[in-house]
Amino acid sequence: MARPLVADIDLDALRHNYHLARSLAPRSRAVAVIKADAYGHGAVACARALEAQPAQARPPAFAVACLEEAEVLREGGVHTPIVLLEGIFEAKELAQVEALGLWMAVHSDWQVEALLAHRPARPIPVWLKVDSGMHRLGFSPEEAVGVWQRLAAAPDCASDLQLMSHFATADAVEAGYFRRQLARMQALGERLGAPLCLANSPATLAWPDAHGAWVRPGVMLYGSDPLEVPSEASRRLQPVMTLRSQIIAVRELEEGEPVGYAGRWRAPRRSRIGVVACGYGDGYDRHAVDGTPVLVAGRRTAIAGKVSMDMLTVDLTEIPEATIGSEVVLWGRAANGEVLGVDEVARHCDTISYTLLTGILPRVPRRYSR
Repeated sequence: MARPLVADIDLDALRHNYHLARSLAPRSRAVAVIKADAYGHGAVACARALEAQPAQARPPAFAVACLEEAEVLREGGVHTPIVLLEGIFEAKELAQVEALGLWMAVHSDWQVEALLAHRPARPIPVWLKVDSGMHRLGFSPEEAVGVWQRLAAAPDCASDLQLMSHFATADAVEAGYFRRQLARMQALGERLGAPLCLANSPATLAWPDAHGAWVRPGVMLYGSDPLEVPSEASRRLQPVMTLRSQIIAVRELEEGEPVGYAGRWRAPRRSRIGVVACGYGDGYDRHAVDGTPVLVAGRRTAIAGKVSMDMLTVDLTEIPEATIGSEVVLWGRAANGEVLGVDEVARHCDTISYTLLTGILPRVPRRYSR
């Protein structure tokens, strides 16, 4: 019998979340961001599920971070255009960009020079990255004017030019900095007559003014709410990954007895403790505090004691029906329909859903359902 821990991936929920993004930005094209192995969900399986929809519902493009991620998709039979969000890392990668029919961001002078010197057989679609205030990658708005003009003057090298930027605070309630970034990009787009790709997941959910020619939903595709305060739209997201295991042992403890390493949790009364087949060796966050929520047999309870490499322990005192073999949901949807959001779990681990989802390790099998 196999170890019971599995990451169930609901591809219908993935499609639902993508359609939600499209419905929120009906005048925009929605590139589906599937970098980091589709945020831990399996990039090839997710891309093929989205690609297999009727033509009018398919993503016009996928987005990944680097060439290696694009190669995996092409080898997996994915034919949709793919945008390299960080562009190339060496000039020699341009040959593979061309061979695989990829689109690419350019954010540095050396990338522009490499592209113009490459002279591809077919022009490469280019997304010009502008630093509107995130201060990671991109040209300043003033620099971007000259770069755009150079690329536009080289139609044999670059085609289908888009302006792209990234918001630092689109998830926040305080919108001042977000609005300044948006205003810079809208002014630049108007000056150049350029199509804009600005809206990440939070901006797609909450800021229609930012939608532009393209939106690029990322973490929202996987059912995580990126907003500081949930909105009506974000409450419609469905969890895609359910991290599911079982109780593998039960212990009866007297009041005051400790559980786990360092005895961090002590029974406040006579207690039942369940041992779960899941630990930080699987990618579950070892910083989860006592009280981190868990579903056992579809009912809410909590972690009791430090997370170990292969196991964690939960309080079963108020769930008398729980026994060896009972379902445990670390996040996602239980068999009875009860949902435990990955964002809630992340808050108890002092982290964000992105780290939990992308942190699930290869020894946890992914099981796909439609």
